[in-house]
Amino acid sequence: MKKDEVGHSFLARLGKTRLRPGGRKATEWLISQGQFDQHKKVLEVACNMGTTAIGLVKQFGCKIEGVDLDETVLEKAKQNILLNQLQEKIHVQRANAMKLPFEDSSFDIVINEAMLTMLPVEAKKKAVQEYYRVLKPGGLLLTHDVMLNTNDSETIIQRLRDAINITVTPLTKEGWQEVFSSIGFQKINTFSGDMTLLSPKGLIYDEGIWGALKIIKNALKSENRTTFKKMFKVFNDPSKPLNFIAVCSQKPE
Repeated sequence: MKKDEVGHSFLARLGKTRLRPGGRKATEWLISQGQFDQHKKVLEVACNMGTTAIGLVKQFGCKIEGVDLDETVLEKAKQNILLNQLQEKIHVQRANAMKLPFEDSSFDIVINEAMLTMLPVEAKKKAVQEYYRVLKPGGLLLTHDVMLNTNDSETIIQRLRDAINITVTPLTKEGWQEVFSSIGFQKINTFSGDMTLLSPKGLIYDEGIWGALKIIKNALKSENRTTFKKMFKVFNDPSKPLNFIAVCSQKPE
Protein backbone atom coordinates (compact mmCIF):
# COMPACT_ATOMS: atom_id res chain seq x y z
CA MET A 1 0.00 0.00 0.00
CA LYS A 2 1.36 3.41 -0.94
CA LYS A 3 2.05 5.78 1.94
CA ASP A 4 -0.86 8.11 1.16
CA GLU A 5 -3.25 5.47 -0.24
CA VAL A 6 -6.53 5.21 1.68
CA GLY A 7 -8.23 1.92 2.46
CA HIS A 8 -11.02 1.99 -0.10
CA SER A 9 -8.56 2.87 -2.89
CA PHE A 10 -6.30 0.02 -1.79
CA LEU A 11 -9.19 -2.47 -1.84
CA ALA A 12 -10.38 -1.21 -5.23
CA ARG A 13 -6.86 -1.76 -6.56
CA LEU A 14 -7.03 -5.37 -5.32
CA GLY A 15 -10.25 -5.84 -7.32
CA LYS A 16 -12.93 -5.11 -4.72
CA THR A 17 -16.03 -3.65 -6.39
CA ARG A 18 -18.31 -3.47 -3.33
CA LEU A 19 -16.68 -1.00 -0.97
CA ARG A 20 -19.39 -0.79 1.68
CA PRO A 21 -19.19 -1.90 5.35
CA GLY A 22 -22.28 -4.11 5.11
CA GLY A 23 -21.58 -5.19 1.54
CA ARG A 24 -24.26 -6.12 -0.94
CA LYS A 25 -26.59 -7.31 1.83
CA ALA A 26 -26.94 -3.83 3.34
CA THR A 27 -27.24 -2.18 -0.08
CA GLU A 28 -30.01 -4.61 -1.01
CA TRP A 29 -31.89 -3.70 2.19
CA LEU A 30 -31.62 0.00 1.32
CA ILE A 31 -32.93 -0.65 -2.17
CA SER A 32 -35.86 -2.63 -0.76
CA GLN A 33 -36.80 0.43 1.32
CA GLY A 34 -36.39 2.94 -1.49
CA GLN A 35 -39.62 2.53 -3.49
CA PHE A 36 -37.62 2.77 -6.72
CA ASP A 37 -39.34 2.79 -10.12
CA GLN A 38 -38.70 4.20 -13.60
CA HIS A 39 -40.28 7.54 -12.71
CA LYS A 40 -38.03 8.28 -9.73
CA LYS A 41 -35.23 10.82 -9.91
CA VAL A 42 -32.30 9.62 -7.83
CA LEU A 43 -29.12 11.26 -6.52
CA GLU A 44 -26.20 9.08 -5.45
CA VAL A 45 -23.64 10.93 -3.36
CA ALA A 46 -20.16 9.34 -3.35
CA CYS A 47 -21.10 7.26 -6.39
CA ASN A 48 -17.57 5.84 -6.66
CA MET A 49 -17.20 3.62 -9.77
CA GLY A 50 -20.96 3.61 -10.48
CA THR A 51 -21.63 0.03 -9.36
CA THR A 52 -24.79 0.82 -7.37
CA ALA A 53 -26.13 3.34 -9.90
CA ILE A 54 -25.73 0.89 -12.78
CA GLY A 55 -27.47 -1.84 -10.81
CA LEU A 56 -30.39 0.46 -9.94
CA VAL A 57 -30.93 1.54 -13.55
CA LYS A 58 -30.82 -2.05 -14.78
CA GLN A 59 -33.33 -3.12 -12.14
CA PHE A 60 -35.72 -0.17 -12.10
CA GLY A 61 -35.03 2.09 -15.10
CA CYS A 62 -34.79 5.23 -12.94
CA LYS A 63 -32.68 8.29 -13.80
CA ILE A 64 -29.63 8.89 -11.63
CA GLU A 65 -27.31 11.81 -10.96
CA GLY A 66 -24.06 10.70 -9.34
CA VAL A 67 -21.54 12.93 -7.58
CA ASP A 68 -18.10 12.26 -6.12
CA LEU A 69 -15.05 14.33 -5.21
CA ASP A 70 -12.56 11.82 -6.61
CA GLU A 71 -11.82 12.46 -10.29
CA THR A 72 -10.17 9.04 -10.66
CA VAL A 73 -13.25 7.06 -9.62
CA LEU A 74 -15.48 9.37 -11.66
CA GLU A 75 -13.50 8.46 -14.78
CA LYS A 76 -13.96 4.77 -13.94
CA ALA A 77 -17.68 5.40 -13.39
CA LYS A 78 -17.97 7.05 -16.81
CA GLN A 79 -16.22 4.09 -18.42
CA ASN A 80 -18.53 1.64 -16.64
CA ILE A 81 -21.62 3.64 -17.66
CA LEU A 82 -20.51 3.65 -21.31
CA LEU A 83 -19.67 -0.05 -21.15
CA ASN A 84 -23.23 -0.73 -20.00
CA GLN A 85 -24.69 1.77 -22.52
CA LEU A 86 -26.50 3.68 -19.78
CA GLN A 87 -25.30 7.21 -20.53
CA GLU A 88 -28.90 8.30 -21.21
CA LYS A 89 -29.90 7.26 -17.68
CA ILE A 90 -26.85 8.06 -15.52
CA HIS A 91 -24.90 11.31 -15.36
CA VAL A 92 -21.94 11.79 -13.01
CA GLN A 93 -20.00 14.89 -12.03
CA ARG A 94 -17.54 16.17 -9.45
CA ALA A 95 -19.31 17.83 -6.52
CA ASN A 96 -19.07 18.34 -2.77
CA ALA A 97 -21.74 16.65 -0.64
CA MET A 98 -21.86 19.72 1.60
CA LYS A 99 -22.55 22.05 -1.34
CA LEU A 100 -24.58 20.15 -3.90
CA PRO A 101 -25.11 21.82 -7.32
CA PHE A 102 -28.86 21.10 -7.43
CA GLU A 103 -32.04 23.06 -6.79
CA ASP A 104 -34.19 22.52 -3.72
CA SER A 105 -36.64 19.59 -3.89
CA SER A 106 -35.00 18.04 -6.98
CA PHE A 107 -34.90 14.32 -6.08
CA ASP A 108 -37.23 11.56 -4.94
CA ILE A 109 -34.37 9.55 -3.42
CA VAL A 110 -30.86 10.34 -2.19
CA ILE A 111 -28.54 7.38 -1.60
CA ASN A 112 -25.16 7.79 0.12
CA GLU A 113 -23.08 4.80 1.19
CA ALA A 114 -19.85 4.63 3.21
CA MET A 115 -19.14 8.37 3.16
CA LEU A 116 -20.71 9.99 6.20
CA THR A 117 -18.55 7.78 8.44
CA MET A 118 -15.50 9.72 7.23
CA LEU A 119 -16.84 13.12 8.33
CA PRO A 120 -16.79 14.76 11.79
CA VAL A 121 -20.23 14.96 13.40
CA GLU A 122 -20.90 18.59 12.45
CA ALA A 123 -19.83 17.92 8.86
CA LYS A 124 -22.12 14.88 8.82
CA LYS A 125 -25.01 17.14 9.76
CA LYS A 126 -24.04 19.70 7.12
CA ALA A 127 -24.08 17.01 4.43
CA VAL A 128 -27.38 15.55 5.67
CA GLN A 129 -28.85 19.08 5.66
CA GLU A 130 -27.94 19.30 1.96
CA TYR A 131 -29.58 15.92 1.29
CA TYR A 132 -32.70 17.21 3.05
CA ARG A 133 -32.65 20.37 0.92
CA VAL A 134 -32.46 18.61 -2.45
CA LEU A 135 -35.05 15.96 -1.56
CA LYS A 136 -38.66 16.51 -2.52
CA PRO A 137 -41.20 16.52 0.34
CA GLY A 138 -41.81 12.87 1.19
CA GLY A 139 -38.48 11.90 -0.39
CA LEU A 140 -36.25 9.19 1.05
CA LEU A 141 -32.65 9.31 2.25
CA LEU A 142 -30.81 5.97 2.15
CA THR A 143 -27.46 5.75 3.95
CA HIS A 144 -25.01 2.95 4.84
CA ASP A 145 -22.15 3.45 7.28
CA VAL A 146 -19.97 2.02 10.05
CA MET A 147 -21.65 1.62 13.44
CA LEU A 148 -20.07 1.33 16.88
CA ASN A 149 -21.58 -1.23 19.23
CA THR A 150 -19.26 -1.16 22.24
CA ASN A 151 -18.03 1.04 25.06
CA ASP A 152 -14.42 0.71 23.84
CA SER A 153 -15.12 3.13 21.00
CA GLU A 154 -11.93 5.25 21.11
CA THR A 155 -9.68 2.20 20.75
CA ILE A 156 -11.77 0.81 17.90
CA ILE A 157 -11.86 4.14 16.06
CA GLN A 158 -8.09 4.55 16.32
CA ARG A 159 -7.45 1.00 15.08
CA LEU A 160 -9.81 1.60 12.16
CA ARG A 161 -8.13 4.90 11.29
CA ASP A 162 -4.71 3.25 11.34
CA ALA A 163 -5.89 0.34 9.19
CA ILE A 164 -7.53 2.40 6.43
CA ASN A 165 -5.21 5.43 6.53
CA ILE A 166 -7.99 8.01 6.85
CA THR A 167 -9.80 9.81 9.65
CA VAL A 168 -13.20 8.29 10.41
CA THR A 169 -15.93 9.05 12.94
CA PRO A 170 -18.37 6.14 13.17
CA LEU A 171 -21.28 6.49 15.59
CA THR A 172 -23.52 4.27 17.69
CA LYS A 173 -27.01 3.47 16.41
CA GLU A 174 -28.42 6.22 18.61
CA GLY A 175 -25.77 8.65 17.36
CA TRP A 176 -26.66 8.01 13.73
CA GLN A 177 -30.38 8.36 14.43
CA GLU A 178 -29.73 11.70 16.14
CA VAL A 179 -27.87 13.03 13.08
CA PHE A 180 -30.91 12.44 10.86
CA SER A 181 -33.62 13.46 13.34
CA SER A 182 -31.80 16.71 14.20
CA ILE A 183 -32.11 17.82 10.57
CA GLY A 184 -35.82 17.03 10.43
CA PHE A 185 -35.98 13.53 8.95
CA GLN A 186 -38.75 11.26 10.21
CA LYS A 187 -39.68 7.56 10.02
CA ILE A 188 -36.05 6.55 10.59
CA ASN A 189 -35.73 2.80 9.98
CA THR A 190 -32.45 0.93 10.48
CA PHE A 191 -30.84 -2.39 9.59
CA SER A 192 -27.52 -3.31 11.19
CA GLY A 193 -25.14 -6.22 11.71
CA ASP A 194 -21.53 -7.37 11.59
CA MET A 195 -19.26 -5.65 9.09
CA THR A 196 -18.79 -7.98 6.11
CA LEU A 197 -16.45 -5.91 3.92
CA LEU A 198 -13.54 -8.33 4.35
CA SER A 199 -15.16 -11.36 5.96
CA PRO A 200 -14.72 -14.58 3.92
CA LYS A 201 -18.49 -14.99 3.51
CA GLY A 202 -18.90 -11.31 2.68
CA LEU A 203 -16.19 -11.41 0.03
CA ILE A 204 -17.83 -14.35 -1.72
CA TYR A 205 -21.36 -12.90 -1.43
CA ASP A 206 -20.28 -9.49 -2.73
CA GLU A 207 -17.77 -10.49 -5.39
CA GLY A 208 -18.53 -14.12 -6.28
CA ILE A 209 -16.04 -16.96 -5.86
CA TRP A 210 -13.78 -15.92 -8.75
CA GLY A 211 -13.86 -12.27 -7.74
CA ALA A 212 -12.98 -13.18 -4.16
CA LEU A 213 -10.10 -15.38 -5.34
CA LYS A 214 -8.77 -12.54 -7.50
CA ILE A 215 -8.80 -10.20 -4.50
CA ILE A 216 -7.00 -12.72 -2.27
CA LYS A 217 -4.41 -13.40 -4.99
CA ASN A 218 -3.68 -9.68 -5.31
CA ALA A 219 -3.73 -9.21 -1.53
CA LEU A 220 -1.02 -11.83 -1.05
CA LYS A 221 1.44 -10.09 -3.37
CA SER A 222 4.45 -8.87 -1.42
CA GLU A 223 3.64 -5.17 -1.85
CA ASN A 224 0.07 -5.66 -0.57
CA ARG A 225 0.35 -8.44 2.01
CA THR A 226 1.16 -6.43 5.16
CA THR A 227 -1.59 -3.85 4.62
CA PHE A 228 -4.21 -6.46 3.74
CA LYS A 229 -3.40 -8.57 6.81
CA LYS A 230 -3.70 -5.49 9.03
CA MET A 231 -7.06 -4.51 7.53
CA PHE A 232 -8.36 -8.08 7.64
CA LYS A 233 -7.44 -8.39 11.33
CA VAL A 234 -9.07 -5.09 12.32
CA PHE A 235 -12.24 -5.72 10.32
CA ASN A 236 -12.70 -9.27 11.63
CA ASP A 237 -11.55 -9.03 15.28
CA PRO A 238 -14.37 -10.52 17.42
CA SER A 239 -13.00 -8.86 20.57
CA LYS A 240 -13.36 -5.38 19.04
CA PRO A 241 -16.24 -5.78 16.59
CA LEU A 242 -17.14 -3.36 13.82
CA ASN A 243 -20.70 -3.15 12.58
CA PHE A 244 -22.61 -1.62 9.68
CA ILE A 245 -25.82 0.37 9.81
CA ALA A 246 -28.18 1.04 6.91
CA VAL A 247 -30.73 3.80 7.47
CA CYS A 248 -33.87 4.83 5.58
CA SER A 249 -35.18 8.27 6.59
CA GLN A 250 -38.02 10.33 5.15
CA LYS A 251 -38.35 14.07 4.60
CA PRO A 252 -41.83 15.11 5.83
CA GLU A 253 -44.54 15.59 3.20
